[in-house]
Amino acid sequence: MTDTAGPVTPGPGGDPETRGRTTIADGVVEKIAALAARDVLGVHALGSGSARLGAVRDRVPGSRPSISRGVKAEVGEVQTAIDMEIVIDYGVSIADVARAVRLNVVSAVERMTGLEVVEVNIAVTDVKLPEDQDEDEEPEPRLR
Repeated sequence: MTDTAGPVTPGPGGDPETRGRTTIADGVVEKIAALAARDVLGVHALGSGSARLGAVRDRVPGSRPSISRGVKAEVGEVQTAIDMEIVIDYGVSIADVARAVRLNVVSAVERMTGLEVVEVNIAVTDVKLPEDQDEDEEPEPRLR
């Protein structure tokens, strides 16, 4: 038996890779950017203090947590711009964390979507102090 399979010859419609369009929703880019930012050492959370209050709502049975809270993307046909609000851990260099977040976000978004990231604007909205209680932790019981 002879193998006659070879390169695919484009049919009358042209190359199959160029048939049709792929669109990427803003929310897809926001999720990718949020996950990439969270991977950076020194990033405590995404969102502002008021956005982090939504963490309480996320723990309500039946609700779904918002992975991309604090991230807004504007997606065009070939480019995207991203705005992020982050809370950093006390003691880390804000400039170094912001640089690492930009690098991680640009790399992840461009690799996964093929879009060119034209800018990643970062607003540091809070600093997580060592004595601050996380949203996930239960308050210490008070003795009477």
